[in-house]
Amino acid sequence: MAIPARSRRQQIAFWLALVAFVAVATWVVFKRVSPAPPRTLTLSTGGTDGAYHAFGKRYQEILRQQGVTLVLQPSSGSLENLQRLNDGRTSVAFVQGGLGTLALDPLADADTDTTPLRSLATVALEPVWIFSRALTLQPGLTALKGRRVAVGVAGSGNQKLALDLLRIYGVVDAAGQPLGGTQLVETGGSAAASQLIGGEVDAALFVAAPQAAAVAQLLKAPGVQLASLEHAEGLTRRYPYLRLVSLRRGSVDPSLDRPGRDITLLATSANLVMHEDVHPALAYLLLEAARAVHRQPGLLNRTDDFPSATGTDFPLAEEADRYFKNGRPFLQRYLPFWVANFVQRLILLLVPLVAVLVPLFRILPPLLQWRQSSRLFRHYGELKFLEADMATRTLDAAERDRARAQLDRIAQDVMSTPFPLDFSDRVYTLRQHVDYVRAQLSRQADRPEEPPRPQG
Repeated sequence: MAIPARSRRQQIAFWLALVAFVAVATWVVFKRVSPAPPRTLTLSTGGTDGAYHAFGKRYQEILRQQGVTLVLQPSSGSLENLQRLNDGRTSVAFVQGGLGTLALDPLADADTDTTPLRSLATVALEPVWIFSRALTLQPGLTALKGRRVAVGVAGSGNQKLALDLLRIYGVVDAAGQPLGGTQLVETGGSAAASQLIGGEVDAALFVAAPQAAAVAQLLKAPGVQLASLEHAEGLTRRYPYLRLVSLRRGSVDPSLDRPGRDITLLATSANLVMHEDVHPALAYLLLEAARAVHRQPGLLNRTDDFPSATGTDFPLAEEADRYFKNGRPFLQRYLPFWVANFVQRLILLLVPLVAVLVPLFRILPPLLQWRQSSRLFRHYGELKFLEADMATRTLDAAERDRARAQLDRIAQDVMSTPFPLDFSDRVYTLRQHVDYVRAQLSRQADRPEEPPRPQG
């Protein structure tokens, strides 16, 4: 039996509504709830000759292999990097330890929302390297008074920490102004190293990872000495974000016995910091890059010391917390980055969709059955009312015409409605009942009309 046009239209309308619902749900999930990660990310590094920028280049190559373009933004140092993060001019940056909210206030709540910045990890140790020519810096830095000292680029974290140390020893005043004829030279990196080797400055303070080109150059330069501060442990009490590290004898060049003794250094840690708006998938990708770049042993750390979730200057990002507890996300362990991200978003769509559609398809058949049953019962009610009316009186011609139209409408509605097979007996019974009432109408029409009864 052919499907009636009305039923076909209802089915088409239902499926169109379902497709529209799925389309809208897909758009909401893919555009609002879980948008795709951007293919470009910015990383603020530091001087082009520094360790931060060297790290950034290695990150750039790792992310390029995953289809993400990492744009490197050189800077004067950590203070500028922080400013860029807060202003939204960069998404991720390297930040020297001691500059973040938790370093400035160790008692602050690690879950505070007072800053939009989050630490992904600490990625390296950054010792305070104090190099000099023909100076004895024992037990502290008092001997630098009246000397030419390179303290780093203006506005950098290097300069801030250098001035903090010089202030303790009376080389500069509370405002950072030099005392006793001291000359502060605002250069850093390879430029400061060249000035020290060339005798243009008497000392230079660097806050940098051992991989920095300037540090590597000065550790091997003849006539340049690396100071070992006897007050180092006491200084860590004044500045809790600093720690003690030891550069072991012969670790730089055993053949030349460099250094010639164990040297105690102050050190802070380099933080990989992101803005909280960075896409979670990219945060995991950055952590993977950090692990590939920083897990190797160095002069001051062992294998797998970094990246680390400890000692961060900002609240630890949720993605980092999960990464250090559970490792890479499950899908990224077995699928390429973009495929894993798409599958994850698809699952995010399908789970609530299935949660909605499964109950809907379970409820829909009983609901349709109830609707069809109520339609049959309504028609039965109409027939019963009409039959009762005919039993009590004889309808006139106009009333019989209206009754026949009503019966035709009921019959048409029954014929055009796709009732399930288990309704067949009730449908045929209803049609027979319609024919029976129609026959009663015909018999009433064939009867001779009774003459009107006399009044009075």
